Amino acid sequence: MQLLKRLLNRLAGCLKRHRLAAGLSVIIILAILFGPITYTFFSTRGDRHDLDRTPISKIAFHHVALVFGAGILPDGRPTPYLQYRVETAVKLYKAHRVDILLMSGDNSVNYHNEPLVMKNYAVKLGVPAKAIVVDDAGFNTYDSCYRAHAIFGLHDATLVSQGYHLPRAMVTCRALGVTNTGVIAVHPTQDYALNYLARELVSTDKMAIQLVFKPNPTLLGKPLTIH
Repeated sequence: MQLLKRLLNRLAGCLKRHRLAAGLSVIIILAILFGPITYTFFSTRGDRHDLDRTPISKIAFHHVALVFGAGILPDGRPTPYLQYRVETAVKLYKAHRVDILLMSGDNSVNYHNEPLVMKNYAVKLGVPAKAIVVDDAGFNTYDSCYRAHAIFGLHDATLVSQGYHLPRAMVTCRALGVTNTGVIAVHPTQDYALNYLARELVSTDKMAIQLVFKPNPTLLGKPLTIH
């Protein structure tokens, strides 16, 4: 009987230790998964602005607005996401909160020239072509931020994107040498819908790895400093 009790006590102790180890493992996994996106959200909260709530005259001035690509439609028009990003950047330009629009997007194939579509739409909305610079190799957020500093010589900028994307963009650019303010573009649907948050969770975890190792972007090239 005593032997059985000792065996049961030992088994209970093992189970308790395993439960503790399993609990710690879950906490560590959750911290790894959700730590980066939590950090990006809260560390940029005071520098992200919604023009529906913040008068545009209160937005900090930066010489350049970095506008991130968001796809184009088969007929060559900007997607609604991209349309609202460009429109927001144009508002900043017309309100004299920026002097130059840097359109950063994907131009990897002849029929998909995101930066040119962005530029043409901004010109249509009244921005002079001379006030627009295009980055043809902004294939993703990391590349856009890296090239903004390394190729175009930016040390500060206003970043324009939808609210779900801005925290990651702001942290990425800051880590790569571009201090910034973020301005939220209108979102065609709900800005923090579950599918966007899920995508940002994965992308932000990837960002954390990129910012540790800081690989070169897909393409570099000669400096094209914006004056």
